[in-house]
Amino acid sequence: MSKAPGSQSSRTSSPPPASLQEQFQQFLRSPDQLYPALALLGLTAALVWSYWNTLVETAGSWDNPLYSHGYLVPLFMVVLLALRYEPFSKPTMWARWAGLGLLAAGLGMRMIGTRFAIVTVDMVSFVPSLAGLFLLVGGWKMMRWAGPAVAFLVFMFPLPDFVKRSVLASLQQVATVASTFMLQTLGIAAHREGNVINIGEMEMGVVDACSGLRMLSIFVAMAIAIVLVVKRPWWDQLVILLSAVPIALAVNMIRITVTGVLFMVAGESEFAKNFFHDWAGWFMMPLALGMLYVELFVLSKLVIDEGTPELVRVGVPGGKPRSNIPVPGR
Repeated sequence: MSKAPGSQSSRTSSPPPASLQEQFQQFLRSPDQLYPALALLGLTAALVWSYWNTLVETAGSWDNPLYSHGYLVPLFMVVLLALRYEPFSKPTMWARWAGLGLLAAGLGMRMIGTRFAIVTVDMVSFVPSLAGLFLLVGGWKMMRWAGPAVAFLVFMFPLPDFVKRSVLASLQQVATVASTFMLQTLGIAAHREGNVINIGEMEMGVVDACSGLRMLSIFVAMAIAIVLVVKRPWWDQLVILLSAVPIALAVNMIRITVTGVLFMVAGESEFAKNFFHDWAGWFMMPLALGMLYVELFVLSKLVIDEGTPELVRVGVPGGKPRSNIPVPGR
């Protein structure tokens, strides 16, 4: 008796996915994949060696709490390269020349930064130099999947001094004004003088460490990392990027406001001071991520992706399924 076309025996089973060990062994046996990878590793090692003094100086800035996230940036780059990896392809001659030009531009930036003692230019020139190597070895296809990871390295470098000073002053003023308004809204007699919030006879100064610049720099980097890793519609990714700055500022404002309430209730106690300067920092990032999650949850309820209607089987009681029909809304 011949079996029905839809029976189990006539179905072709797909081969099981290869394990990581099998994929790595296959990679080693493929010269068109192994040789470009070795070339890229060798050129990258040479570039790191030539930038060694600059990279050591960069790592020294990570002792500053403002840039303490710098240790994680190179590690995340490696993880992102692994997650977005695609096989090597032979680059075109135009791609090779473009990669060589980008590498020359990066090294030229470094020469200018070294000649005129512009430390930031010297540091940041490492990013286009590395991108030039990727383009030179792997072409435009590699730049599509590896370019975002390479560009993410810009977050491991400290901000230029003039940018830090201007942004810091603006953030201090915004944090002071917004926090004073929130305290007044809660019924607390608060007024500000410069970057100092007066609560009764107590003074709470919004100093550089409380401006929110550290939270802003970390959360913006994290928002971009989330966009690069999470598979979401483009409008969700745009919302994540656009909301990074407002969420960081709002979280810092909440921190200062809660501290002002503690000052009002408990006075200038050690508990209030420790919360303001130390403990509140541990709660800022979870709070910011929670606000981002709520934002995306609301967005998922407002924007409905129709997609492909799900196919469900319809049959008769005790019988075999007879047909597949699309059911809208499922």
